[in-house]
Amino acid sequence: MSKEQEIPVEAQAAEGTEPDVKIIEESVDTPEVDAPEVAEAAEPTTEERLAAAEAEIAALKDKNLRQMAEFDNFRKRTIKEKADLILNGGEKVLTALLPVLDDFERALQNIAKSDDVATLREGVELIASKLTKTLEAQGLSRIDTDGKEFDTDFHEAVALVPVPDAAQKGKVIDCVQSGYKLGEKVIRHAKVAVGQ
Repeated sequence: MSKEQEIPVEAQAAEGTEPDVKIIEESVDTPEVDAPEVAEAAEPTTEERLAAAEAEIAALKDKNLRQMAEFDNFRKRTIKEKADLILNGGEKVLTALLPVLDDFERALQNIAKSDDVATLREGVELIASKLTKTLEAQGLSRIDTDGKEFDTDFHEAVALVPVPDAAQKGKVIDCVQSGYKLGEKVIRHAKVAVGQ
């Protein structure tokens, strides 16, 4: 086809030939950027990096100093709490023992006034029973020794006694001084004589 005989686009499509389409490219004005300038702008200078590092060091030093001060305060508070526990830890037990002490004072006053030994003995036995119950309520218990096997966890041998019966060897024969446990902890071993 010649230029003079151009057929309109619609007619070309009807004839089955592809239409001549002119594509117009529009140029977009984009500023040209030098690659080295972009790289320099993105990467901080040595001075900026140094300033950032110094700021980070100052922040870490401040944080470290605050944590050290906080730990020191915690340590001092803990020491004070332990001292308070040592001074006042026995308050509960001592408060529980005050009624027993009052009973002993009354018993001493009555001993001076009375000559009835049986009544005085009964009074002292009641006070001893009250004392035992008060201490048991605080977790104190006596270590049983009667006929038990000698056990170094609970007993301390103060004497070895020869025994005629082989069944008594290694067993507690006599308790010289009672032992006590507070909860499950032995606070005083029972002093015993052991059969040999």
